[in-house]
Amino acid sequence: MDLTFISDTHGLHDRLKLNPGTVLVHAGDITEYGTEDEVVEFLDWFSRQPFNCKIFIGGNHDLFLETLTLRKIKRLIPANIIYLQNSGTEIGGIKFWGSPVTPYFLGMAFNARAGKEIRKVWNKIPTETDILITHGPPKGILDGGLGCEELLLQIERVKPKIHCFGHVHGHNGSRVVNGTTYINAAVVNSPDQLMNPDYKIVIVGLPLVYKF
Repeated sequence: MDLTFISDTHGLHDRLKLNPGTVLVHAGDITEYGTEDEVVEFLDWFSRQPFNCKIFIGGNHDLFLETLTLRKIKRLIPANIIYLQNSGTEIGGIKFWGSPVTPYFLGMAFNARAGKEIRKVWNKIPTETDILITHGPPKGILDGGLGCEELLLQIERVKPKIHCFGHVHGHNGSRVVNGTTYINAAVVNSPDQLMNPDYKIVIVGLPLVYKF
């Protein structure tokens, strides 16, 4: 199984050139302004990408997603896309769990206050998780100083093989810490500029793709 990771496309997804693969993961901020039209356009693009399985979560920009009930989200999302919102899925024996939640910032989408409120979210991460997908980073790892300490504590408990996130632009890359591969998969450097239109989003140095 090969895994391709992207995040923070902010409406510029159609500029990406992705090689076909098994699983494509998007770690949130699919939109720039959080509108319904942006979400619908992204889903159309995402559904057409040449991967056997496609998984995504929301991010703090994705305001329209936050307004929807899970029933409405299921009606909106194409059948060949998996949406995770503090929930999990299993593909080929590999267990994924995803959350759009980030620490509170300007009242944007999927924000949670530090302490008890955000800890309640991270406590839901199953201990058997292989691949953790969150929009925001853990504290001190590819986070530009903006990571969540409570999330880091839960990762140390769960010990996933991979933790993929985005949110903090300009700190993309990967790092292995205590057996977990951390990936900041953000691809947008500014609201109107991709870091690299040929980004093949990978684990350790472009253009590799992680394989189980």
